[in-house]
Amino acid sequence: MFNILHIFKAPDLRKKVVVVLLLLAAFRLLAAIPIPGVNTSELEAFFASSRLLGFLNIFSGGGLSNLSLVMLGIGPYITAVIVMQLLMIVFPRLKEVYYEEGPEGRAKFNRISRYLTIPFSILQGYSFLNLLMSQGAIAPLPLPAIIGNIIIITAGTMFLVWIGEVISEYKIGNGTSLIIFAGIVSGLPRAIMSSLASYTPEMLPTYIIFVALSVAVIAGITYINEGERKISVSYAKRVRGNKLYGGVTSYLPLKINQAGVIPIIFAVSLLLLPQFAVQIVAIASPAASARLNTIVTTIFNNQLIYSAVYFALVVVFTYFYTAITFNPDEISKTLQQSGGFLPGIRPGAQTTDVLRYVVRRITLFGALFLGIVAVLPNLTQMITGVEAFSLGGTGLLIVVAVALEVMKQLQSQLSIREYETR
Repeated sequence: MFNILHIFKAPDLRKKVVVVLLLLAAFRLLAAIPIPGVNTSELEAFFASSRLLGFLNIFSGGGLSNLSLVMLGIGPYITAVIVMQLLMIVFPRLKEVYYEEGPEGRAKFNRISRYLTIPFSILQGYSFLNLLMSQGAIAPLPLPAIIGNIIIITAGTMFLVWIGEVISEYKIGNGTSLIIFAGIVSGLPRAIMSSLASYTPEMLPTYIIFVALSVAVIAGITYINEGERKISVSYAKRVRGNKLYGGVTSYLPLKINQAGVIPIIFAVSLLLLPQFAVQIVAIASPAASARLNTIVTTIFNNQLIYSAVYFALVVVFTYFYTAITFNPDEISKTLQQSGGFLPGIRPGAQTTDVLRYVVRRITLFGALFLGIVAVLPNLTQMITGVEAFSLGGTGLLIVVAVALEVMKQLQSQLSIREYETR
């Protein structure tokens, strides 16, 4: 049983937790400091009028709506990771380096992703500033101010990338997920106050249904994240020296949701691409950019179309990320080298096919669940008409999933320490 008080009894673990909390506090502090030369008084209404920008503002912890030093959050880094993983599909050699070279190959992958983050930060920073100026949300800025702000925004993003890597090294959750987690949690008090401010006695049944739905979603997220398919694995008996090894039966756990919350994050990043495309077109043709912006705004302000696209992207990215992170060939090879085999299945190619088939089937349930939870708040708003309920589901999904991941890693470190003291 996990007991949070045990964390503070281990000096090294307590130090890790304190450092992580201080790093997240630094992120929240930077998210409250706006970039120089802009007036943020009219931004709140502008973000409220755009569903997609409001959604991104949730992920940035409110840092985008006040044009903070870290207004982009870690969005550019996530975009860079998506591009790198797409390149792994286009160029199989990259995938071989990633898997065959082990930690060194993954270090190369992360290093290139960090390099790509810089141009993506510059592009996204310019796109957002240009979008806000073209829509009248902020006053036009001279070119030196734009360049200076882009440099500041890029530095802020790279600082968050560094914070995420430091947190990951402490093995108290994934740094990227925890930064997003901190941003979402920081907006909960405002969301609760907004819901209470719009409360009327006639809306009591709606609020009760929403609370019950939230509890059900939390239970469902926990169930899906903890759910796994156990594949029976037998080990042949082998003689080494005077000892007999093997002859036991174990199991290989395959999680229903191998991808965690990453598909949600990827889907949101991809939904932003049309907005960036509009700003890029504006450089060559302002008139064409205005027409394209009207089309994009019309499509994404339609809740039904937006929900359908969002659902499809989450499902696709769940399969995509699972295919990237779960390699049945490597697992089959490892089982064969250790003398393990699936009962009734030949080692090698047949084992690989069975693992791939099982993962494909169980991923279907995880993908559909993630997609339904992601669009459920939008459907709730369409039915109830209450704006305060529109963005809760995805945030709740990430918060619960990240909390479960952090709890598992803390429990793992506590278990190691208890074992060492025996």
